Amino acid sequence: MQFAAKLAEVPLWGKKLITVNNEEVVLINDKGKISACENYCPHQGSPMLAGIVKDGTIACPRHGWHYDLANGACTDHSGYTLKTYRVEVVGDDIMIDI
Repeated sequence: MQFAAKLAEVPLWGKKLITVNNEEVVLINDKGKISACENYCPHQGSPMLAGIVKDGTIACPRHGWHYDLANGACTDHSGYTLKTYRVEVVGDDIMIDI
């Protein structure tokens, strides 16, 4: 696990873009649950930082395709998977497995 950010840097219902090992990762706080995913949609590369988060999914801002934040599965088109990362909150630190 690698340090990603402080918990206060990702406010409730907020997102934060970080770079870890040359990969852009979006940290997401959805109702107090922290998730992490790659920044670019696997369909056409739209930045997921601009995506809408709701009930454990993130929607691509370009076409509205929904991805499950737990496993990256696209709920609209099964052939696409968004890369997600395992997250642990340790005290005030957000740690990700990358």
